[in-house]
Parts: sequence; C-alpha cells; structure tokens
Amino acid sequence: MASADASCYTLVFEDSSETPSTQDLRSALQKGSDEVKLDTLRKIIVTTINGNHQPALLMPIIQYVMPSRNKQLKKLLHFYWEVCPKYDDNGKLKQEMILVVNAIRNDLQHPNEYIRGATLRFLQKISKDQELLEPLVPTCRACLEHRHSYVRKNAVFAVYSIYREFEHLIPDAPELLQTFLAAESDATCKRNAFVFLAHCAMPKAVEYIIQVFDQIPGMDELLQMSIIEVIRLDCKQETTHKSRYILLISELLNTTSHAVKYEAAATLTSLTQNPAAVKAAASCYISLVQKESDNNAKLIVLDRLDALRSKHGHVLDPLIMDVLQILSSADLEVRRKAISIVLSLTSSRSVEEVVLFLKKQLQQTQDQEFEKAPEYRQLLIQSIHVCAVKFSEVAASVVHALMDFLGDSNNPSALDVVAFVREVVEKFPQLRRTICDKLIQTLPEIKSGKVYRGVLWILGEYAEEIQEIQEVFRQLRKVLGEIPILASEQRLLEEASAADGEEKDDQVKTESSKPKVLADGTYATETAFTSVSSARLEAVKAASKPPLRALILGGDFYTGSVLASALTKLVLRYTELSSELRKSNALKAEAMLIMASVIRVGQSKFVTVPIDEDSSERIMDCIRTLSELEAQPAVHEIFLKNTKAAYSKMVAAQEKKAAEKRESEKAKAAIVQVDDLLSFRQFSKKAADDVIDDSEDVNRATGAGEVTEDFISNLSRISQLTGFSDPIYAEAYVKVHGFDILLDVLLVNQTADTLQNLCLDFATLGDLKLVERPSVYTIAPHSFQSIKATIKVSSTETGVIFGSILWEGPGLAEQCVILNDIHIDIMDYIKPAYCTEQQFRSMWTEFEWENRVNVTTTISDPREYLHHVMKATNMSCLTPEGALSGDCDFLSANMYARSLFGEDALANLSVERTEEGTITGHVRIRSKTQGIALSLGDRITMAQKDNKPPV
Repeated sequence: MASADASCYTLVFEDSSETPSTQDLRSALQKGSDEVKLDTLRKIIVTTINGNHQPALLMPIIQYVMPSRNKQLKKLLHFYWEVCPKYDDNGKLKQEMILVVNAIRNDLQHPNEYIRGATLRFLQKISKDQELLEPLVPTCRACLEHRHSYVRKNAVFAVYSIYREFEHLIPDAPELLQTFLAAESDATCKRNAFVFLAHCAMPKAVEYIIQVFDQIPGMDELLQMSIIEVIRLDCKQETTHKSRYILLISELLNTTSHAVKYEAAATLTSLTQNPAAVKAAASCYISLVQKESDNNAKLIVLDRLDALRSKHGHVLDPLIMDVLQILSSADLEVRRKAISIVLSLTSSRSVEEVVLFLKKQLQQTQDQEFEKAPEYRQLLIQSIHVCAVKFSEVAASVVHALMDFLGDSNNPSALDVVAFVREVVEKFPQLRRTICDKLIQTLPEIKSGKVYRGVLWILGEYAEEIQEIQEVFRQLRKVLGEIPILASEQRLLEEASAADGEEKDDQVKTESSKPKVLADGTYATETAFTSVSSARLEAVKAASKPPLRALILGGDFYTGSVLASALTKLVLRYTELSSELRKSNALKAEAMLIMASVIRVGQSKFVTVPIDEDSSERIMDCIRTLSELEAQPAVHEIFLKNTKAAYSKMVAAQEKKAAEKRESEKAKAAIVQVDDLLSFRQFSKKAADDVIDDSEDVNRATGAGEVTEDFISNLSRISQLTGFSDPIYAEAYVKVHGFDILLDVLLVNQTADTLQNLCLDFATLGDLKLVERPSVYTIAPHSFQSIKATIKVSSTETGVIFGSILWEGPGLAEQCVILNDIHIDIMDYIKPAYCTEQQFRSMWTEFEWENRVNVTTTISDPREYLHHVMKATNMSCLTPEGALSGDCDFLSANMYARSLFGEDALANLSVERTEEGTITGHVRIRSKTQGIALSLGDRITMAQKDNKPPV
C-alpha cells in the first residue's frame, strides 16, 4: 500500500526506559502464560503504532498467540492485525497473512457468538484490504443467518464496509439486505440493515418506508432516527412522497423519545413552510425544553427555536405564554435565552400578559429560598425595561412596581431600576408627576450611593412644581438628619463623653501609662484616656444614622456633589416658579447650608476618608452659583436646560442606533444584487426551507470549504528554524486553525551524506500541547523531507514552540541542531466583541488581573492612537462615537475583545496631549486570567515601538 493510503492511529505513550528487545518479546510470546502474552502483545501494539513495526515478531505471534482460546488475546490480536504492516516493500501481501486469513475464517465460524461478533467488527477495520477480505466474504454472508442478534447486527455492518469499498465482492448486497430487513425481528439489526440501504441503495430504503408506513410511529427509536434521515435525504431530490413524509413526521412529533422529537421538528420545518407545521414544530421544541433535564440540551433546542422565530416570527406569537413557562427552569442561561425569545415575540397584543407574568416572577424572587434570586431579578427588571420602553401603554403599570426595588440590597438590580425610571420619565412626560412623587417617598429606603445619585438627578431634573420641590427638601431633611452635620456629630461625641461622668474620667486619667513603638521606631506614651477617646469616636461613627448621611460620613462625596447639583437645580427652578422672595431665600439658604455642611464634615475627623478635591470644587461651584450668579440667565440655561437636553440627545441617539440595527437586520435578507440568480421555487428541486445537511455542516465546522488564504499571506507565516550554513536547513509554515496549530516543517539535507534516524523533537511553553510525535526519517544527500506536527491550544496565552533535530551522521555519530523558537501570535485567537456599559463595569470590578502599559509613542493625535491600539489588539471600542468626537486634549475610551476560548479582555485607554504635542497616559488591561492580560500588554508595547502594529 502507498503511504498516502495508510491509516492514521492514535499515538499511545511509550515508556522508552522499559522497552524490551525483540528477542525478549519473542521469548515472552513463546514461553509465557496468557497474562504474560497479553502484556507482551500490548507492548508490541504500542511500539507498532508509534512507528517501530518489528516485522520479525509477526511469525512468533502467529505461532504462539493465534492458537490461544483466550478471548482477551483474540481481541488484542484484532488490534495487532489492524496496525501491523500486511504488505512487503513491493506492495504485495505477505505470505504469513494467508495463515492469518485462515484463522479469521475459523473465528467467523466459531460456535461462540461473542468471538464471531468481535471478528465481524474487526473486518470493518480492515475494509480497505481487498486481498484479505475476498476469501472471507462467503463466511461473512453466512453470519447474516446466525441465530444470535449480536452476530447478525455486526455481519450487516461488515457487509456494508466491504460493499462500500469493493462493490464487486458482494454485488447483490442491496437485494441481500433488503430480504434480510423484511425477515428480521431484532430492532438493532433492522436499523443497521436500513442504514446500509440508505447509503448504498436509497430507492430500496424509500420502498421499505412506504411498505411499513403505518408501523413507523411504534418502531424503535434508532430506526425512527434513521428513517427521518432518509426522508431528509430523499427530499433533497424530486420525490412524489413528500406529502406522506410530512404526515409521518407530524406523527413522530408525539413520540416519547426526545431525540426523535427534536429531529422530527427540525425536519418538518425543512419540508414545509405551512404555518400549522411551523407552529407544531415550535410547540415540540418548547415541550422538549420543559421536559429535558440537561441544560446544554435545553440551550441547543432554544437556539433552534430562536432560529425558527427569526424566519416565522408572527406564526409563533400565540406560543409566547408557553415559552414563558420555560422560566421555571433553575438555570440562569436557559432563562436568559428564553426571555430573549419572548422579547422578540412580544407584540402590542401580548405585551400586557407578558409584563404581568414577569411582574409575578419578580415578586417570587423576594422569596429567600428562590435560587439565584439577585441575578434573576436583575434579568427580569431589564426585560420589563425593554417592554415598557418599546410599548408605552404598559410603562405606567410597571414603573411603580419596579420602583419598589430601589431599596434592593442587590445593587445591580436597583441600578437597572434607576436606569429604567430615568428613561421612562424622559420619554413619557405625563408620568413625571407620579414617578417623582413615588421617588420622593422611596428616598429613605435607598441603601446604595449609585442609586441615590440616579434618583437625585431625576428629582433635580423633573421635579417641576412648587409642591414637589418643597416635598423633596422635606424628605432630604429626613435622609440627611440634623444639619449642620459636623456640629451635630460633635455634639453627639461631647454627650457621649459627658455621659461617662467626671469621676470615671479622673479615674481613667490616673491610670498608668505604657510605652508604644511608633512606625518610625521611636517611643511614645499611650494613656488609657486617648484610647477611650478614640473608642468614643468610633462609637459615634458606628451609631445608626439616616441613609444619605451615612453615605456621606462613609466617604461617598461623589454622591454629595450630585446632591449639591440637584439642590441647585431645585432652588433655581423654585425661584422661577415662585414669586415669594422670602420662601425662595429660605430654600436657597437651606440648600447652601447643606452643601457647606458636606464640605465641613468632609474635612473633619468624623468621616472615613477626607473629601476629594473634585467633589469639594464641584460643591463650591454650586454654592457660588446660588450666592453670586443666581440672576445670570446663562446659569439657568446650564443647570435647568442643558443637562436635560444632553440626556434627551443621548436617549435619541440610543433609539436611532437601535432602529438602525433593526433596519440592517431587515435589509440583510432584502438586499439582492442586480446580477443575482433568480430562484423559482416551482422549478427548484430543493425544499422550501434550508434542508439540514450534515455533510455540509461538517465541512463548515472543519473549515474544509473555506479557502481564504493566498500565497502572500502564507509566506508571512513561514518561520526560519535553522541557519543557511547548518547541515540541515529547516523552516516551518505555521497554520492556525481553530484550537489547533499545524506546523508544516520543510527539512533540506545540505550535506553530501545520508542522514539516518533523523528525528524532529518539539517541546512547548505555555498552554500548548504536542498532539503527536513525528516519526524517524532517513534523508538522502541534498534531498527534502516534509514533516507535519499538530499542537493543541487551550488558552489565549503567548506560547513558545522550541525544539531540535537529532540524526546519526557518518560513523553513527549523533549530531544535533537546535531550532529557533516559534512564538505563537495570540491575535489569531482574539476577536473584537461588544458588551453593554453595565456588563463592562461589572467585569472590570470582578476581574483580578491587571496589566498597566504606559503610553510612549510618536503619534500626536489621541484618537489616532486609539485606532492604533485597537488595530494592534483586535479590540473594539465601546465608548460611543459622540463621546469621542470634537477637538480635545484628553481622551478616555473603553475597549473589549473576546477570545475563541470564551475569555474576556477589557481595556481602558486614558491619554492626554501635552503642550509639547506628545501623548502621555496609560492603557489598563484587565482579564480573569493572567495570560491574556500579559499577552495583550506585550502586544501594545511592541506596537508602540513603531507607528504601525506588527503584522
């Protein structure tokens, strides 16, 4: 046999330290017991698979192992006959194999059904060796009539394997197995015979389906699956049985087997586009999701249901409540997928039912025993948000229900509610009054600073009546407590000191002092009095306080600055609405007192951390606005109109982006080129929908149908491994395909000597794994040798492949050449991706690995540098274009990418253009694993050395 036709086997690890000699193996085969023979034969098989064939052992195996009756030895012998060389150097069958064929024939006639069945299975493995098979065909045919089903089912596939490769050996196989199928009673044997007819004699398979048409719904699951596959294949061609097939598939939707139901539903939608059939298939999918226990299977079925929805959306609308029942599943991913399908199916007719169901689910998440309640609650809030914004008629009914969750201890859920309320209050002016009233009432229940900031912004922008503004101030007094904050906290501390009494205080002062070592190594005296004072201060800090006051004393001065801004807006609006100067001045004075109080307490000992410069400056600007600039029209314009207009513009931009996305999805199917082929359905032989073609799916999955690389791109992937003056010149073409790296190494013997036992050894660094060890070669003088090696990649980390070439030179002297390292480019595994701002922030907080790269570049434009980094790292920019536009010396942008292994990579670019025209700043990269963060950092560093990213 030619080497190109040789079979490929799995490599098995072989311990070279314990490899016995050929003579030892021969002796063990000759004199050992069955256990010794088993162990010896196993070693021989492993060495044969790994390239050391040892032809001298063929005859001892025939002499000493083949006559044994041990079933394990017979099974191992089948493995050996499969891998051992059966042909001599001239391509002719070895004489010894005649003895082997005779032994196989005897096993095919053995009274034990297990030995017969195992031997028939072995025949399928050697189906390409015609000379071996030819004498065995009559015996194999006789096994079709054996009394035991194990023998018969293996005999069917043995006949199938022989007929597929050498049709002339069994020319009447289709008629033979058609007769066999008609008389057979065993389900597995019938299925195997039917599979043979399906692949080798399709008309006979169709004929059998028509014969047993009424019995098919009650047949075995395996045979039903095979029948469905034949129907799919037959419908690719013109067939007269299509209507009967559709009727049969519809009946199979009600079978008990989940696998048959899934295949039947998929096939039914490919045979017909009838709305009733599509609806029946969708109902079958929904039933499968509810009854199947495996979450992976549920997700696969939901994907199929989603694909059906994308093609026949309105047909599935009546099933929306059935899809909602899938939310009873405990798995969050299944729920998320089901909700995405529901949101796509929701229409103005069904939105009220959907929202009512989601609100009930939301109430159930309040139960302590509800599984993954916080995450599910957040998902439900986001879904209700989408429904309310899309269908304005339900916004009023859900906004108040959702505002009950503003005080939720799960911060992301409460933030989603704030985002929802902010959008609703902007889009639906008629709801502003009731929403603001509800927000004012919920102020004491809020626990999070982020939620407070959102609520204060909404109240500052949309509290537009005098009574509302007064009510806001009334509630703010409750959540802030006594004002000024510093004076009241100081009084509490003094009261706590006075409560101890003078006697106790004197007693503490007279207590003995003790030395204390300070941080610089010097001694200080610590008295019990100072300890008691600090303890009292801590007690005052730990005392129960109103929520907003507790946040400010805890160091959240950003919320304090938002409070100042909201108070300023409320005061300015009050002065516009009210003609009573006295009340306006009182309100203004109270607002300025609150702001000044926040700054004062931020500089005192009562806060956890002192107030930051930005927050202090922002609050002072608000105080200055109310005290000096209140009469300026520009101030009213900035505070009362510009901020609201900016948010309106942002909402409009989001709507425009969503509309463009919907239009682009619609346009994908609608765009037809002028010179495209016209397809007439009546003239087409294909079914109305995309027929599921397993062979095409396999081609797409393995990339067999994708030929995108050209000669130039191939040249760029060649790595030189040795020098031109070395005895052997070596270069490797590195091809990355999915999770595999294929090394195609070319070796050139530059000497006048024959290089014997040449071995190419590779080793890897990083998450790379060598799949197979290359064989040993002999290279003639000045000749070439091509060697292929496959390496598995398991994560996005910069990997290194290194190795050496070993061979025997003149006089059997060992010689060696060390190869250059091959660095694997992680950019082949990183693709641009997109996520929402909330998801980015959540991952940024969660990921623990950070790599900070300082910016050193000759590029002078910040936006140009951003595009440079994006191109170098294959990352996409999440910051909207509107936020990056305009001429500014500062730039901050978020970037995101995802690897083929599902790893997320986040990056934040913060740069500033200096007066000299250069850019300074840094890029921060975060990921869950260390490898991807370091690799992307190295990539940016390399790209900065040149204005162009490395190719």
